[in-house]
Amino acid sequence: QVQLVQSGGGLVQAGGSLRLSCAASGLTFRMYNMGWFRQAPGKKREFVAAISRSGGSTRYVDSVKGRFTISRDNAVNTLYLQMSSLKPEDTAVYYCAGDLATFKSYPTSAVPEYDYWGQGTQVTVSL
Repeated sequence: QVQLVQSGGGLVQAGGSLRLSCAASGLTFRMYNMGWFRQAPGKKREFVAAISRSGGSTRYVDSVKGRFTISRDNAVNTLYLQMSSLKPEDTAVYYCAGDLATFKSYPTSAVPEYDYWGQGTQVTVSL
C-alpha cells in the first residue's frame, strides 16, 4: 500500500519560514519524480515545485522561485519543501505527489501525471 504522509505546515507570519516533509512508503521512492502542489480555497490545484528521481533536476513555479527549495533524501524516502519569505498569497493546502518516471528525466508540472498524493497540509501566512 502506497502512502505519502505529510508533516509540517501551520500558521506563520509574512516573511517567516516553514518546512514541509513527505514520507513515502510502499513504493520504490528513488524511481519517482516528486512534486509539491497547492490549492487555495475556490481555486484549482496548482504546481509549486518538482524534483527528479536523483534530485539533479528541479523546477518551480515563477511565484516561488528564490523563496522555496525542493529537496529529497532517497536514503530515508522523504521529500521536503523549504519555504522562506512567505507571503499571504502562499496560503493554501499543500500536497506532495509522486510520478513514476520510467521514461521521464525531467519532472513534470502537470497534475494528471502524478500517480500518488499525500493527504495535504494547511499552510497559513498572516500579515
